[in-house]
Amino acid sequence: MPHILAVDDDPEVLGTIERVLQRENYQVTPVNSGKRALAYLETGRPDLMILDIIMPEMDGIAVCTQVRRDARFTSLPILFLTAKGSTDDIVDGLDAGADDYVIKPFELAELRARVGALLRRGTREKESEAVMRLGNMRLDSDTYQVHVGEETIQLTSTEHRLLRYFMEHVDQALSLTHLLMAVWEYPSDAGDPDLVRAHVRNLRAKIEKDATRKYIRTIHGVGYMMSS
Repeated sequence: MPHILAVDDDPEVLGTIERVLQRENYQVTPVNSGKRALAYLETGRPDLMILDIIMPEMDGIAVCTQVRRDARFTSLPILFLTAKGSTDDIVDGLDAGADDYVIKPFELAELRARVGALLRRGTREKESEAVMRLGNMRLDSDTYQVHVGEETIQLTSTEHRLLRYFMEHVDQALSLTHLLMAVWEYPSDAGDPDLVRAHVRNLRAKIEKDATRKYIRTIHGVGYMMSS
């Protein structure tokens, strides 16, 4: 049974999350603060974390950032569920290491779908080919690390999944809609293109530190392409 850690200081929202996901046969551990979430993670090993941003003492961005610094949780899917819904807010959340972002008020069906997609992706990643290579870049799916030349770079689960998809489709122009469907598993009419843009920007910052080698090209009017 998948185990979900739900973090929100609003007891009504936390209760809703718990009821909805328990009906989907998930085990849910509710906690009402960022500090309590970090304390739980000292020993707990959830399969996914749902995290509010606006919380007293320690907000969700700080929690997410701290979790991502811990090597034990590099691949832990993190979903922000928050009332902060501007483009800048979404970018800040993804920059902190979140995999997805849902804005309150939210539809229960959307929450179920996003959670299900994140958990399915994690299962498939465990079954995928361990190592892929492209030029002087080597992607290790067991550790979520990419080696570019002599440098070893740690990726989040979504950065790993996105880079892997690019490497599987070298020299193919991929639209934002296509990437939302293939990498995030959204229906064709769902998902925010800014989600893709933010993750591509973060991925580029990690793997393209050498200005002479650009792996991911922007194809204007289409999306992106990884060059061989």
